[in-house]
Amino acid sequence: METHAYELESECFDVERIAELGGEAVVRGGRHLFDRLPEALSGVSRVGVIGWGSQGAAQARNLRDSLSGGGIQVSVGLRKGSASTDAARRFGFSEADGSLAEMFDVIRRCELVVLLISDAAQAQLHTRIFDALRPGTTLALSHGFLGAYLDGIGGAFPEDVDVIAVCPKGMGPSVRRLYEQGSGINCSVAIEQNVTGRAGERALAWAVALGAPWCFGTTLESEARSDIFGERGILIGGLHGMVEALYRWHLVGGDSPEAAFIAASECITGPISEMISRAGPLGLYEALEPKQRHRFELAYALAYGPLRAILAEIYDEVALGNEIRSVIAAHGRLDAHPLSNVEGSAMWQVAARVRAERADEAPAAIDATSAGIYCAGMLAQVDELIEHGHPCSEVVNESIIEAVDSLNPYMHAKGVAHMVDGCSMTARLGARRWAPRFDYALSQQVLPWLCENVTPDRSLVERFLAHPIHQSFSACAALRPPGSIRVDV
Repeated sequence: METHAYELESECFDVERIAELGGEAVVRGGRHLFDRLPEALSGVSRVGVIGWGSQGAAQARNLRDSLSGGGIQVSVGLRKGSASTDAARRFGFSEADGSLAEMFDVIRRCELVVLLISDAAQAQLHTRIFDALRPGTTLALSHGFLGAYLDGIGGAFPEDVDVIAVCPKGMGPSVRRLYEQGSGINCSVAIEQNVTGRAGERALAWAVALGAPWCFGTTLESEARSDIFGERGILIGGLHGMVEALYRWHLVGGDSPEAAFIAASECITGPISEMISRAGPLGLYEALEPKQRHRFELAYALAYGPLRAILAEIYDEVALGNEIRSVIAAHGRLDAHPLSNVEGSAMWQVAARVRAERADEAPAAIDATSAGIYCAGMLAQVDELIEHGHPCSEVVNESIIEAVDSLNPYMHAKGVAHMVDGCSMTARLGARRWAPRFDYALSQQVLPWLCENVTPDRSLVERFLAHPIHQSFSACAALRPPGSIRVDV
């Protein structure tokens, strides 16, 4: 696949190019830009947020807060009789003032329609949704799923509407939590159709109103592939499989259950993620003592190949449409066969005890083996995306920033189930499908050899040390405001 990212252009917001990102254009956000939103949203008097799931609940509130006083109403559209109606009311959306209504009524009367119902529901209802859109409306997506689904069935978006995407690089709770903390979460921006000539400005205004500290360009196809791929990889499924395998390995090595969990999981979602957030994967490596570096190098060199093989398979499954078809097929059987509990093993009972006692203990130390395996998965995902032509900003966000700044803090605070099931159904299903593959690869192909007197492949280590993604990460990290997400336990 050859991917060409959407080149950000704007008269309302400043566009700058970043050399370390291959000259990609980015737009910085910030609350000081909120007074530009009415101009950028010229022609829009009503924004409809359709759905109250992970993203809907967050985006509706962020948009309402950012657009307050600007003459643009934000309305939430839900199915008649939706169980989410009371939740929307508790956050101040009301039928009385028109800010809460039946979803198709909201679609018909809004000029900007932010479609945030589940992916399966989008596939099921897309014809009715398209029929309800007025000509000149802007259809706004936060995931490339619907575009990929239409490609798979030979369908198309209506020709008389704009189609844009603004995709926050994190789960819905992070979108709201970081907005409240004043830092925000990065967003990718894509323009699929520009009928009105205002699609680009409206997309950037939407991203700024969500609180994005910076935005970068992509395409709907590229975003769909990288997002569905990434959540099955290092972001969710890969991480879950890694910590399960590492936990059992530490137990076999003689660690107590608590010590095994701390070394396998707690240090990845805590100090390893914090170090990567501040200094990147290379900064993490450089902070290790010499003996720790040797363990890191051994684990990295042994894990990179097996993890890259799984990630290559995942990417192919996404590109062929098999993951999307799997999600659609699952939707019809979920009532009879609900999703499994991802915290059913003994490890997660131990995790609850460790979290309960965490306040009385010093932060977990970095386990070099866990760090090496985690970075191997991260860089393998980076390389897979680069090989398939994804924009540099997208690669950094989907493989590094979203993991350490948005998802891992929730797993650290509340457990893997909270992280996995706080995401979309597409992500939840994908994580359950692929996590066991990562677990198996590490248990069978990597961890047994860590007990042997083996010499790591220096070429893999040297490639890691010289990888250009480190410079790209540093450039992206410099665009973020200071501070990190704080999750209420």
